[in-house]
Amino acid sequence: MKVLIIEDELPARAKLESMLQRLDSSVTIVAATGSVKETVRWLEKNAMPDLAFVDIQLSDDHSFEIFRNYPVQFPVIFTTAFDKYLLESFEFNSIDYLLKPITEEKLKRSLEKIKNLRQHFTRENLEKFLQEDQRSIGRTRIIGKKGTEFIALNMQEIAYFFTEHKIVFAKDGNGKQFIISKNLSELQQELDHEKFFRVNRKFLVNAAAIERFRPDNGKIRIFLNPDMKEEIHVSKETAPEFRKWIGMDNKG
Repeated sequence: MKVLIIEDELPARAKLESMLQRLDSSVTIVAATGSVKETVRWLEKNAMPDLAFVDIQLSDDHSFEIFRNYPVQFPVIFTTAFDKYLLESFEFNSIDYLLKPITEEKLKRSLEKIKNLRQHFTRENLEKFLQEDQRSIGRTRIIGKKGTEFIALNMQEIAYFFTEHKIVFAKDGNGKQFIISKNLSELQQELDHEKFFRVNRKFLVNAAAIERFRPDNGKIRIFLNPDMKEEIHVSKETAPEFRKWIGMDNKG
């Protein structure tokens, strides 16, 4: 397996190289770069690796700029000392997110994840899968993540999307939750507006999941299936639009 390491700290780079070669004899380090500019130059002149380990904070910028400036089709495992970039990392072929300090146990799990993916996908299909993971597929499916698995979810099966700790989740009709690599505003623009409604800053719901609703001091309280422990309200400002969307007139 040909691996590219993008890391500007030399001790961290050396440690990662050593652990990779100790854990997997099939790994070949094809290059190690330390900046956005150096990495883009390398990508322009060389064949794509099978996998890249990418530090998020490089010497000249965040490594996300590499992927914004140069399209890649290989899976990426991000490494960082901070967890605040988790959601954004999903936009760039991310299959895992390792918090520093990286241990052999964490690294072994990541390598097992990429091996499991390659058992189910040819390289061509894996590239296509990773590209589809970065966007909704039409308006009928979206890619969700649960544990180490990537799952194509049918939009009709999703009861609602919600945010928690700055991460977006989809919950299906059976109550299963999946991490989604888009924010609610992006989803709101892409989904069928007749089926999904942004009831507040935290929830984007499927009409089929609304079990009942009732007025509540100018707001509207909605009850979802599957249920959420917290109360969910449509704001006073959004209530008229919600009534129209759900099929009531503004006087209802």
